Order: sequence, then C-alpha cells, then structure tokens
Amino acid sequence: MISALNRLVDLVEEHLGEEPDVPALAATLGTTEYHLRRMFSSLAGMPLSEYVRRRRMTVAAADVVRGVDDLLGIAVRYGYGSTEAFGRAFRSVHGAAPRDVRRAGGPLRSQPQLRFRLTVEGSTSMDTRFTDRPAFRLIGHATRVPLIHEGVNPHIQQHIASLPQEAHARLKSLGDTVPAGLLQVSDDVAQDSAEGTELTYLHGVAVSAGTPAPDDLDAIEVPAGTWAVFRSSGAYPDALQATWAATASEWFPSNPWRLRPGPSIVSVLDRAEDFTTATTELWLAVEPASEETR
Repeated sequence: MISALNRLVDLVEEHLGEEPDVPALAATLGTTEYHLRRMFSSLAGMPLSEYVRRRRMTVAAADVVRGVDDLLGIAVRYGYGSTEAFGRAFRSVHGAAPRDVRRAGGPLRSQPQLRFRLTVEGSTSMDTRFTDRPAFRLIGHATRVPLIHEGVNPHIQQHIASLPQEAHARLKSLGDTVPAGLLQVSDDVAQDSAEGTELTYLHGVAVSAGTPAPDDLDAIEVPAGTWAVFRSSGAYPDALQATWAATASEWFPSNPWRLRPGPSIVSVLDRAEDFTTATTELWLAVEPASEETR
C-alpha cells in the first residue's frame, strides 16, 4: 500500500492540469478506488481532492509570479475554465488573489509533494518491572515549574543549583525506603500534560509513611498501590524523556494498565560525573485497566 500511495502521488504530479485517473491506477494495483482514496486520506490527513488542489495551486503560483502568461492561460493549463474559478481555488490555498500575488510576489503557501514511508513503532523492547508498595512519603524541596518535554528544564536545574551542597547530603541521610537515593518528583501535572503548564517539582527522597518530615521540608503523601518501573540508559535527559514518551505512545496502548493518581518519580541509579549520561528508573503509579478502557 505504501508503494501504491506513492504511485498515486506520482500520478497527481504527472496530471496536474487534469483529474488523475484513480480508477485505472487502482485497477493496475489490484485494489479499488475507494480503498486507495480512503488510505490516502487516513495517512495524509486530507482527502486526495484537497491534496490535488493544493499541489495545483502551488505549481500554478510559480506561473503567476513569473508573469509570462495571462491569468486565463494559467487557469486553463491547470484545469479551470475561467479566471474566476481559478481565482477562487488560488485564494483558498494562498489567501490572496492571483493578481495581488503577481503584483506583490506573495503571500504564498506551498504544499510540498507528499512521500509515504513505512515507519515501524514498538520494535524496541522496554525494560519494565512492577512493584507493589505500601503508602510512603516523599520529602524534600519543592517548587512550581513549567513543563518542558525535551531537553534540560532550566527551571528545575536552577532550583537544584540553588540548594546548598549540605542539603543534598542531608536528604540522602533521611531516605529510608524505595525508591532509594535522591529523587526527581513531578506532581500535580495538568491532565493534558501540555508543554508550558505548571507542575510541582520536588527534589527529595522517599521515607516510610510514619516518618515525620522536618518542618523546613515539603512533603507529598503517596498512597499504597502498584508501580510500573521503566529503566533507561544513555544520554541524559534524552534517554529518560524518550522512555517517558514511549510509555504513552507504545507501552500503555499495548498493555492492560492505566495511570492512577500519584506523582511520577525518577530515580538516578548511576550517572557520569558531568551528568551527560545516566541510568535511571521512571516510576509511574498504575492500576489494571478495566475492560471498557482497554
């Protein structure tokens, strides 16, 4: 089908001035016009007729700007019987009339030629384990920061850098349960997780439910439940962020689990001295998905 769709794109390019003979192409490919058009629309995100119109107007715009032919000649060349019909199609794509574009050189909105390629997802296995944990607490230094999907979050970086060195050692001494070590905790994240929305970030450790938190530290109460733990290694934070994205795009759609209320926790198991690479565990609170949500 990928090859068939690319043949269809080539057919459009070869016959921009007329309607492409989709039924004939479908017959040579052993399929139907309906199926070919439906697959094109699904993968291209637009009907074939819309793509043809955009490509015609993209190529026609070059003729309009060059000004060699009159507008009626250009209209006929691209399958329109009048300058009025051509003008309506041109304006719908470029947002300006052909005469205005000829005079000013723009504005123009081009439609690149499509090319369909096969992309395979889910070919990389994810290192995952499950653990049931009783209720525990997360204690540490919290702040509100904007969510950033890619790269180092400078607001989190600034927050951690503002803590004196003895604060990190103190936190390590307070931790008494898993996840072990210094933790990166994200809580109160917006439901759509849109970039730029605020979340609570806590730099801290996990302690047992009965362990009191010092007055100068913030605390997040974590209820008992199941956790899915995803391990990743590589460039930091790229490998971690790729794993985080893959849980949403690949793991949850393929497994009978869903997120339950709770913070997400990152435990750094090992890292380079300059933190350019690291091995991490991403802890996500999960519960079995009901049949209705699977």
